[in-house]
Amino acid sequence: MKIAISGKGGVGKSTVAAAIALTLAGRGQRVLALDADPDANLAAALGIPSSVAINPISRELDLIEERTGVKLEGYSKVFKLNPEVSDVAERFAVRHRGVELVVLGAIRNGGGGCACAESTFIQALVNDLVLYKDETLVMDMEAGIEHLGRATATGVDVMIAVMEPGQRAVDCARSVLRLSEEIGLTRFVLVGNKVTAPADEQFLRDAFPGRVFAAFLPYAEHIRRADRDGVSVLDAFGPVELAAAADIISAAEAFGEEKHS
Repeated sequence: MKIAISGKGGVGKSTVAAAIALTLAGRGQRVLALDADPDANLAAALGIPSSVAINPISRELDLIEERTGVKLEGYSKVFKLNPEVSDVAERFAVRHRGVELVVLGAIRNGGGGCACAESTFIQALVNDLVLYKDETLVMDMEAGIEHLGRATATGVDVMIAVMEPGQRAVDCARSVLRLSEEIGLTRFVLVGNKVTAPADEQFLRDAFPGRVFAAFLPYAEHIRRADRDGVSVLDAFGPVELAAAADIISAAEAFGEEKHS
């Protein structure tokens, strides 16, 4: 199963992604977690100690130069559009509690050379993980679908849109759904997070008439403390959050079975 998780920054994408990845790994599945958000914090949500060195793929400049055939510090229009990436996840993944984490990192800004080869390398890696790897893939996306193209979308089983009860989060989720549909990804699971009252749930339901929310996660002080203390979100979850995570996974699996039937 290949799952993409998106939403506005700060709504809890990494919390949901980590809970899904750790739960599925606990069930015995081989899980690859991909942190595709430039503001990478999936490692912390998984409970990986900050002392563990994690090398973002975008910083492996020697590897990118070798595989694309171009010097990144100089401008060149000629580089490989299909670089070899099949071994990258195995080489750079950090393993923790049955989850293999790969962090993409941010592409360099303009002014330091051409970033085209770096972007091509990252896109090729995402395509490889989605289309050709057998592991369960959980992708913590940035606030959009930057790393998904039309070809890649064919391999994604479901897009999980996470939002908190606020207009900006709702607008971002609507944008994610619209852009996903434009590239052919139409299987969505909606998740409300940081809900404090029934009115919050109703606000989100009213914003997406005709769509069903798989779960609503409450705002919980113990989850905030878990982030402070370096504890995985799953270890911080209480019965309500654990039940919500199970509901999200069940909804995603139902779409996966529908896609492959």
